[in-house]
Amino acid sequence: MRIENKGLKEEKRIYTISELTEDIKILMENTFPEVWVEGELSNFSQSQSGHIYFSLKDAKSSVRCVFFRGLNQGLKFALKDGLSCLVYGRITVYAPSGQYQLSVQKLEPKGAGSLQLAFEQLKEKLDREGLFDPAHKKPLPALPLRIAVVTSPQGAAIRDILNILRRRAPFVKIILNPVKVQGQGAASEIARAISEFNQYKEVDVLIVGRGGGSLEDLWAFNEELVARAIYNSKIPVIRSVGHEIDWTIADLVSDLRAPTPSAAAELVVKQKEDLSLELGHLLQSMNVSVNNKLKILS
Repeated sequence: MRIENKGLKEEKRIYTISELTEDIKILMENTFPEVWVEGELSNFSQSQSGHIYFSLKDAKSSVRCVFFRGLNQGLKFALKDGLSCLVYGRITVYAPSGQYQLSVQKLEPKGAGSLQLAFEQLKEKLDREGLFDPAHKKPLPALPLRIAVVTSPQGAAIRDILNILRRRAPFVKIILNPVKVQGQGAASEIARAISEFNQYKEVDVLIVGRGGGSLEDLWAFNEELVARAIYNSKIPVIRSVGHEIDWTIADLVSDLRAPTPSAAAELVVKQKEDLSLELGHLLQSMNVSVNNKLKILS
């Protein structure tokens, strides 16, 4: 038999704000654990601690994002308002304000790759500062006797450079400062080697380079640290990175760009035969000049 209790009302479930927020937090974070989101970056800011905050928006909505320092340090390019991005992260609810946000784990530019974007951003920055100005380019010495090389001691580049220099100009002294040319720490080693040669001073010209490779392989020569070391060098610098089609920031800052390491060696010294020929022409010109003066005097 069914008994109805018409006198009792259904008891209300009353939440505290904290309880409601906690339930929403559990629901959202379990429903959207990790997501890719596309949008335009706006309201960019970075705290002194290194954490990055911004909004990701489209035409109708926006979501707040946080990119913690431990995760954002690997970024190769600069974030700025208006950048179209692909963002990977976790949905979290910030309990004190009851707002949801995206805790970013990875961020990629939409369209151009991150390395290409980093290249363009640094190129624009250094160009504004005048680091590519032709007026700053130093001429190469006509007859260098001491040639410094900054490259890997195991790579094909140093073998090519040594073979050509020994064949064309066996009288020159070659000094190698061995460095890593790719991977973690390569840029700092290259920049330090350039600085060390400038402190040493006993060299006439400096070849900086490596063999060919992918954009990632050549990336050390796109680092600002290397660009500024080349720009600040008092010794003329020849860049010799990769193949003729490979361009880096180092190319734009150097005093001379050689398409390959072999070409750098050929450009920096003249063959003995060429020198002998030039000396012969000079002696011939001197003889003609002296004879003409003697004729005038007589």
